[in-house]
Amino acid sequence: MVSFRIGVALKRVLAAIVMIPVAIMTLYIGSPYIEVLAVTVGGLLAWEWANLLTSSNKSSQYVTAYVMALAIAIWSYNFSVIFFMLLLISLVVWLIAEKEKHRILLTLGVVYISVGIASLIWLYRSFDPSETDFDPRYNYSFVITLWYFLMVWSMDIGGLVVGCNLKGPKLAPKISPNKTWSGLCGGILLAVSVSIIFMYFCTQIMEIPFYDFHKLRYISISYKPMNMRYEWNIDSQMFYALLAVFVAILAQIGDLIESAIKRRVGVKDSSRLIPGHGGVFDRVDGLIFAAPFVYLFFLYIF
Repeated sequence: MVSFRIGVALKRVLAAIVMIPVAIMTLYIGSPYIEVLAVTVGGLLAWEWANLLTSSNKSSQYVTAYVMALAIAIWSYNFSVIFFMLLLISLVVWLIAEKEKHRILLTLGVVYISVGIASLIWLYRSFDPSETDFDPRYNYSFVITLWYFLMVWSMDIGGLVVGCNLKGPKLAPKISPNKTWSGLCGGILLAVSVSIIFMYFCTQIMEIPFYDFHKLRYISISYKPMNMRYEWNIDSQMFYALLAVFVAILAQIGDLIESAIKRRVGVKDSSRLIPGHGGVFDRVDGLIFAAPFVYLFFLYIF
């Protein structure tokens, strides 16, 4: 049993050593490689989702629909067009899956995969100086998107390490028996810690001039009967530390949703594509679930 666990852990470490540098380097290089990586990951997700939810000979049709929806979401800069096309493709999948047991999930896959993956690209482009008015001397796209990746990874690592050692009350025993409240707290604490260190490195060591938070510059607390008021100014480190909590919780929700889907289908892993990790879906569930919310947050805050 011990040697088996060591073997699994070694596979996970080796796979991570390959995957993480590829992701970071692609983020740093940027377009068009980041779009190519997004479509590649999206294609693998489409394959896993279709084969997870159907045993019919229509899986290739679902994969084609998912990849088409993702391509439109990534390369169309008009959200009206994206909305209309995703709605149309969802309708087509719904009709194709008329006799499928998991018809609703197969249809939801259109939006889940395309918007989840595309939101990472949208987030990246939101801070791209060539497409926005940010200072072109600094690669804000890379910094912000890397920060987001680190938050999700920190949540996964912190949750795994703390949860396995402290254990305690179950977070959602009917969905994922291994998830604990201690793991959730550990993941959040690690995400906050990594965020503070990362932003300190960016602002203090690299001296990257982060922008004002136009709609969230301070938090104020007041009590009128005693004429008391306190304003808490928010700097970059504090802002991203608070946001790290938000991202970590969303990532955990995404993880639980994936666990609920696998439990409903009756499988442990979405596939065996990644040694020691299971499938691609098992690794990016929290990443793609939280991405749309984080993108919308930045969209309306700045």
